[in-house]
Amino acid sequence: MTDPNPKLDPDPPTNTEKDPADWVSGDDPMTGAQASYLKTLSEEVDEPSAFAADLSKAEASRRIDDLKGRLRAGG
Repeated sequence: MTDPNPKLDPDPPTNTEKDPADWVSGDDPMTGAQASYLKTLSEEVDEPSAFAADLSKAEASRRIDDLKGRLRAGG
């Protein structure tokens, strides 16, 4: 018997959504892409204090999610 091909599974398990608190590398410094996106979002919602250069990957992700949600909600 061969292992099933996960590419053919109509309902594959997903790990694309993972709480930043559970990230192995969550305490690492935020990436350049995160920094750029967070800076842009903080300017769009007129809240420059939402950006800080010393954030971890996990904290940057949480702030990005928060700011994106606020933009979707209209402010």
